Amino acid sequence: MVAALSVPVTWASFLPNKQNSALRYTAFPTCTINACSREATSVEESCLKRRPILLGVGALVANLLPASSVFAKEGLENYQAFVDSEDGYSYYYPSDWRDFDFRGHDSAFKDRYLPLQNVRLSFIPTDKTDIHELGPMEEVIFNLVRHKFSAPTQRPTIFDMQERTIDGRNYYTFEYDLTSPNFSRTAFATIAIGNGRYYTLIVGANERRWRRVRNQLKVVADSFKVLDI
Repeated sequence: MVAALSVPVTWASFLPNKQNSALRYTAFPTCTINACSREATSVEESCLKRRPILLGVGALVANLLPASSVFAKEGLENYQAFVDSEDGYSYYYPSDWRDFDFRGHDSAFKDRYLPLQNVRLSFIPTDKTDIHELGPMEEVIFNLVRHKFSAPTQRPTIFDMQERTIDGRNYYTFEYDLTSPNFSRTAFATIAIGNGRYYTLIVGANERRWRRVRNQLKVVADSFKVLDI
């Protein structure tokens, strides 16, 4: 039986301090990090207004966002819930996607006609109990994108970082792009820790289609939840 995911959510979006927006954190020169307002009237407007985001802790400020704003806008009538009670997680995916095997991942679904438009979930053992134990959010996300998600031939860009809390458990969600000489892919990733596991959900698409499907895929990223087992 699929459990409802409509639970209280608290969001915090980390954006640059306007007074320091011209500064750069030079310890990480190989990765571009930007942020954009997610409350613009259209996806095109919001993603054209990206501003530098600083990795320095003092340069970041938190602003509370409306709970589940993307859910309210998109609705869930076109999504299917996937619940893995044995491995302790759940998320929604577009109902016209189909499951497939993705090496090293516990579950994965993809668009019927556009296989690069997909979601996948993986986890590894950990002795941590919360993602806050990994370090400051901006450093954790930077290290993931720069050293885990991207290949040496790819240029990573981080557009936005957010934190939410569901039932006392913390989640980081971030938007990023990986660009290589011949191809670019943009995605959301959500990470969380629970059940002695470090969970990572990634949902993305070809960069050329991103503006069209961004809101749809954000619903998937926001729906991820760790279940107690």
